[in-house]
Amino acid sequence: MTNPNPIDDTADDYSRFEARLVARDQDATRVVTADLGETTARQLVTELIDNSVVTPVPGKRVFIHEPSGTAFDSSTQLAVFHQGWTAARNADKEGE
Repeated sequence: MTNPNPIDDTADDYSRFEARLVARDQDATRVVTADLGETTARQLVTELIDNSVVTPVPGKRVFIHEPSGTAFDSSTQLAVFHQGWTAARNADKEGE
């Protein structure tokens, strides 16, 4: 039996293609927080306050993220933290 022509062998191409598809799928499932603008952050924080997930501290301009007990002085920081915290909790639930 003769050796296959290396030019006609597409096994490596297929492996690289599969690796790119897997990487793209992983990117699609990740939570993106860099795209969170100030307006969106404020809206999210308002929703969290309405749902008793966040407690504002009057006079100190601080937000307390109740499930974690973490304090924030920026709505953007709080929103980004909450998205990451939620994603981690969801990943833990999926892993069980």
